[in-house]
Amino acid sequence: MSAALADPNAARAHARSMDGIVVEAMPVLPPRADDLPAGVSSNDLLWEETIAGAGYASRILARGTRLRLIDLEGDACASLLLFNAATPTERLNIADTVKVQWDAYPSAGSLLLSDMGRVLASIEQDDAGTHDAFCGASSEASNRRHYGDGRNCGAHPNARDRLLLGAAKHGLGRRDVHPCINLFKGVRIAVDGAIVPELGPFAPGRALVLRAEMDLILVLANCPHVLDGRPWRITPLRATAWRGPVTDADDPIRNATPERRRAFLNTEDLYRR
Repeated sequence: MSAALADPNAARAHARSMDGIVVEAMPVLPPRADDLPAGVSSNDLLWEETIAGAGYASRILARGTRLRLIDLEGDACASLLLFNAATPTERLNIADTVKVQWDAYPSAGSLLLSDMGRVLASIEQDDAGTHDAFCGASSEASNRRHYGDGRNCGAHPNARDRLLLGAAKHGLGRRDVHPCINLFKGVRIAVDGAIVPELGPFAPGRALVLRAEMDLILVLANCPHVLDGRPWRITPLRATAWRGPVTDADDPIRNATPERRRAFLNTEDLYRR
């Protein structure tokens, strides 16, 4: 600490001199965006934030909220956890998400299912097409192997510990950091069972829109994919959320398959009063 900042009055003056400074990776308050979809009012905007490489974020999203994620520079990786906001013991179940829908590769129209057979969120739009429901989050050990250090306080923090920080803001702990889905970084399973990474870098600006089908706690970390063997590289991720209508009975995603329709019926039963 400098001698000047050791003086409380000088430290206060320095801190107050920072008022009004804006950097890219911080929440925009009040939220504002100039590229909302047609028909979405700025009055409905709930969240606008750019999450830096190695950063994390967490929010509570009401049922019907849309969340748009944009891979700004083509090398973001959004490791995502979802919880029922009212009962967080109900959370994203990746195994059920894959097997119930007979689809190992989430894309537009896919549902993210809970361990209770309900829909936490659906993928309303997706122009990325590279997502991973197999590998989960990087850990301190995996980052240590790749980069020499994976500590939360180090230069190469891992996704699992970043997710823990986000979950802790909602009273959740390490045992609540369950298997995640990785968005914008994908893998394919070869005929012989080998995992084939699809890690880019990709074209900048790829986007995905999630629709909250329940009141959710959402936690995400933007850290390199666990299989990414390149030198450390992770670019910013932009999050924009706005109010939207609850999914209705005629929704094409809801009615695309018998399995998806049943999952929505389970969800709607939870909200029946």
